[in-house]
Amino acid sequence: MTERRDFPEKGRRVAVFDVDGTIFRSSLLIQLVDKLIERGAFPGDAQKVYEKEHQKWLDREGDYEEYIEAVVKAFRAHLKGVHYGELADAAEELVDEQWKRTYRYTRDLLKELKSKGYFLLAVSHSPKTVLDKFCPKMGFDKAYGIVYDIGPQELFTGGISDEHLIMNKANILKRAIEKENLTPNHSIGVGDTETDIPILDMVAKPICFNPNAKLYKYAKRMKWKVVVERKDVVYEL
Repeated sequence: MTERRDFPEKGRRVAVFDVDGTIFRSSLLIQLVDKLIERGAFPGDAQKVYEKEHQKWLDREGDYEEYIEAVVKAFRAHLKGVHYGELADAAEELVDEQWKRTYRYTRDLLKELKSKGYFLLAVSHSPKTVLDKFCPKMGFDKAYGIVYDIGPQELFTGGISDEHLIMNKANILKRAIEKENLTPNHSIGVGDTETDIPILDMVAKPICFNPNAKLYKYAKRMKWKVVVERKDVVYEL
């Protein structure tokens, strides 16, 4: 666990958010894969890689993280050889269609923090290409996501740039604080799964929003704020 402490006030306050399931009411990656299939950039049977895990999740017999991992596997398997323009166009079309499908609580929190001068930082494991389309619409100052390697003729190689860095959200937050002249004092973090624990441990005010079971148990032990939005009701646990 990273110990939170006071730092000298040397820059703007920061609020760091996960995106999928925290702001966007789905997964940008899942929707992007569907869009790439729809546009013909991915084969129609790409869904076979994750359809079993998807069905288990729908039937509440499986873990959501297992479902997402299967989607990631399908995405990486079929991205190799695809032109960057195909991904960029699919991402833009997706965001144009769905960017308003957000949670009210986090949407309003972003607006409030923006008005107070916070530096809004998104840290996600979705492709940076789609985050760069979505996050500016939500008022973010910067977004970190997975960058997939591009080879000759702007075709994806299937590799990931700096994978060791982006997979550790705490490292990303530390880098952003240094590069953007931010202060962790009065910082806020919002996440929904255990993968967000490293950043929630670092901030002054962690908020667990619609947490999964693993994050909820950790949050209760740490006495973190837990917020749930169900239909048109927002409440704390």
